[in-house]
Amino acid sequence: MRHRLTILLASFLLLLGAPFANAQINVQTFEGIDASTDPSAELTVDPNGAIGTKQYLEWVDTAYQGYDKTTFAGVYSSPLRADTPWVQNNMPDCKGNGGNGVILFDHLASRWIVGVRQTNSDYFYCIAVSNTDDLTSGSFAWYTYELDLNPLLGRNRRGHAYFPDYPRLATWSDGYYMSTDLMDPDRKYQIVGVMVCAFDRTNMLTGGTARTPQCFRYPKPPGNVFFRAHSLLPADIEGVNPPPDGTPEYYVSVQTPVSSDSDTLNRWKLAINWTKPAASRFQGPIRFEVPAYTPGCFNPLHPWATVCVPEPGSYYVDSIGDRVMHRFAYRRANSNDSYLISQTVQVGSGKLSQTGIRWYELGTGGTLVNSGTINPGDANYRFVPSVAQDKAGNLAVGYSVSGTALYPSISASYLNLSSGSKPTEFSIQPGSADEENSYHWGGYTSMTVDPVDDCTFWYVNEYFTTAQTGSSLTWRTRIANFQIPGCNSAAGTDLPQKEAGRESGLHK
Repeated sequence: MRHRLTILLASFLLLLGAPFANAQINVQTFEGIDASTDPSAELTVDPNGAIGTKQYLEWVDTAYQGYDKTTFAGVYSSPLRADTPWVQNNMPDCKGNGGNGVILFDHLASRWIVGVRQTNSDYFYCIAVSNTDDLTSGSFAWYTYELDLNPLLGRNRRGHAYFPDYPRLATWSDGYYMSTDLMDPDRKYQIVGVMVCAFDRTNMLTGGTARTPQCFRYPKPPGNVFFRAHSLLPADIEGVNPPPDGTPEYYVSVQTPVSSDSDTLNRWKLAINWTKPAASRFQGPIRFEVPAYTPGCFNPLHPWATVCVPEPGSYYVDSIGDRVMHRFAYRRANSNDSYLISQTVQVGSGKLSQTGIRWYELGTGGTLVNSGTINPGDANYRFVPSVAQDKAGNLAVGYSVSGTALYPSISASYLNLSSGSKPTEFSIQPGSADEENSYHWGGYTSMTVDPVDDCTFWYVNEYFTTAQTGSSLTWRTRIANFQIPGCNSAAGTDLPQKEAGRESGLHK
């Protein structure tokens, strides 16, 4: 099922410095994978996906499906099991449902990339790279790779391997970059460190033998206390302009406060030398100042517990406010770099107060350029964001919205980074029921930009039309696409970069 929404904007849209009166934004949405169509559905959903040249590819924790980008028709008669690429290539270590999968589209190579953690008797990270950009091609196939994580994760004092959780994957010009948290199974799975890895993109794109992945842990060895700089997010390329040769991969992470709020994020740098691996370097955390924030649902006694988002029912869901959220979107424009990040922050006062969406733009070298907060001023909670940027410098961020009088729904906001325009919010999919048998919410939602026109945003998230209670599974996902008016008439990706260090303050 598909439908189209036309949202009239009450204010001017400032695009490239020019006002547009009575502008319209057209939102097309269609149904993605639902619990009823997932062959092995579970409570966790973690919907994410990416738009390619010909199709959109969606992932939930147990399955994936492709959709024609024009008709929205499913590529496969029903969603495929999540481990299909590796099962097809007879890789038993990657068989099963370890969850935490990420789908990306490599804009520079026009290929699909899938990364997923597997937790059978041992821990593996599994990557699949498509041989073409067309999921319907008669010659379509996956090149598949696996990394045995067990020798790399490290072990606690009892000799038990740390558990790899919340892995993230990104495309860069010289590699595919991954990060994962390290959790101590004997300390109630407390996060005690992080690990990052670089994969040999050059050979993986041809299906060749990949050079040994390069991995680094921090701290080494992990400590026995909660690691407050956790959940590193690697930069992922958007558009067709690569970073300058030799540009290292950057990661970002929160700096979870000890008491109430924080005024810093962390920058990390991974410089890989494939010819001389011993020369590769992982540096960080390097703290940099941002406008003060309190992570969403922050509890100083339990900084890893971020459940406080209300629903009309009696259950609360997870804001996932203790980390920056997928993706760390990179774009090269006019010989400058622009990196976008988003996170859930508190916008009210008091313990476990209302949440909103904070976004940041970093420039060349990872310096803060701009930031703002999405908080329209109602009583609802906004959480689990994902941000991206089109060729005209428009930022779009999608997220979930919920409250005591609002069932969990899907919304988005946009603004223009160059003009400093205020964010405009619009609805993507209203919910009509809530989740009453789990606090888990989709932590892998994603906003991506069409690689063909470099203007159309595509976004996926979860919602409910029937209450999920007891052992029932009623979750649904919705996929949307939209353009910000004027993008197609923009000159292209060579946009003026704002002066480094300039900030516009918090838009509310």
